[in-house]
Amino acid sequence: MTGPDPVIVDARGHRCPVPSLRLRRAMAGAGPGVRLILLATDAMARIDVPWLMSETGGRMIGIEEADGVLSLTVETRAAPTD
Repeated sequence: MTGPDPVIVDARGHRCPVPSLRLRRAMAGAGPGVRLILLATDAMARIDVPWLMSETGGRMIGIEEADGVLSLTVETRAAPTD
């Protein structure tokens, strides 16, 4: 059984800091442990997104590139356990 489909955040054509800001906004509206995929054409996203994950407690899952578009898969912070 697989989880829900990841949330797609499309920031293609935008330059830093817009892709990270859009991802941050989408993460704020997502629940714990939700996967998101940021689509970006700005190469700075390779640096900005891992930094954002370290700042927010999220997790970097992977980075892929095809036809000049980066696909950065992340996961929001997991729900706290008691």
